[in-house]
Amino acid sequence: MSEPVPSPRPRTDRPTALVTGATAGLGARYAAQLAERGHDLVLVARDEERLARSAVELRSRYGVEVEVLPADLSERASLQRVADRVADAARPVDVLVNNAGFGLKQRFADGDLVAHEQMFDVLCRAVMVLSRAAAGAMAARGRGRIVNIASVAGFVAGGGHYSAAKAYVALLTETLHQELSGTGVTATAVAPGFVRTEFHARAGMKSGGTDSPAWLDADEVVRVSLDDAFAGKVLSVPTKRYKALMGVLDVVPRALVRTVWGKATWGAARRHPSGPGQHTLGNTPEQ
Repeated sequence: MSEPVPSPRPRTDRPTALVTGATAGLGARYAAQLAERGHDLVLVARDEERLARSAVELRSRYGVEVEVLPADLSERASLQRVADRVADAARPVDVLVNNAGFGLKQRFADGDLVAHEQMFDVLCRAVMVLSRAAAGAMAARGRGRIVNIASVAGFVAGGGHYSAAKAYVALLTETLHQELSGTGVTATAVAPGFVRTEFHARAGMKSGGTDSPAWLDADEVVRVSLDDAFAGKVLSVPTKRYKALMGVLDVVPRALVRTVWGKATWGAARRHPSGPGQHTLGNTPEQ
């Protein structure tokens, strides 16, 4: 990837939100709703052309300033450029949304190791590095919101590497939220269930029908999670049905959860075909 050239961006009095995986799925919805709420934007994604199109549309629709930052978060040098932007005291980021990610339709034990390493780098390491950069910069100013996209899958034993990665995100965010207590900065883990976006199609997974109650509207997920983040909640679980599911997961034996999730066609079987399968890089964990 060529070195990114930050787009020119005049100073405004509006707060700034940086969103990773910002050109599709949940990431695009976060960018749009934050702009609608009066935030200037820094959009991070790998596809420079798609970033440019998104920036033009958001500027035109919402009248906000939009900076684009092309980056592959699986590459350390690229990730560091984003971390440096997050920590830049001269151009403060008031809201960080760690949303970038992808799905793997393969098992952990016999899948493509490189793909699983990329999953760890994007879903775990990038969240760690960017959250840490944001926490330091925001605490120094006494304000800020860190929003990390986890998943209900992170609370399910038997969801494979994806579940393990999302469990890391959820627990790291809870730890960070506690450490930041009293600083004016909060950290929120968002744990949606299945969301209707392009994520599953890009990973070769079956998506839900429009009449399926298990599948959520992306705009609703983003609206609820942003409300929760600005209210300072540590965990956001959009919709009552998934809140109820989380309550069940708290009391059901983990062995039973593993068994049910592993055999259900809507569970681990969607991600774990009989062979290693293929992997497809996406833009957001819950697209």
